Amino acid sequence: MDATTRTERDEGLGIRLSELAAEKVRDFMAEEGMEGTTGGLRLSVVPGGCSGFEYAMNLETAAREDDFVFDDQGVRVFVDPFSAQYLEGVSIDYRSTFQGSGFTFDNPNATGGCGCGSSFAV
Repeated sequence: MDATTRTERDEGLGIRLSELAAEKVRDFMAEEGMEGTTGGLRLSVVPGGCSGFEYAMNLETAAREDDFVFDDQGVRVFVDPFSAQYLEGVSIDYRSTFQGSGFTFDNPNATGGCGCGSSFAV
């Protein structure tokens, strides 16, 4: 199944970027000289962390053949089929505090997590 067909079917998997998170991703893409029409943000889940899984975010120049591909707030988002099952319905924000700044995840699929906020259990 090609990325276009997946895009029509999945309608973004319910994944949402806040306005600020999308702005930060666009800023990072611009710093890398990345073209927004083909490149985008890869969201994935990888085994690890203190709770079992970790979120991963990378900028990539193009989607892979089996990716779910959708646009949210002007950002192309790529999600592989394995990660999709764990990321459905996730909200991503960007927060800045005195202690640091970074992306945060609100995952309705998570049954637990840890203090770092980047590791979760299902």
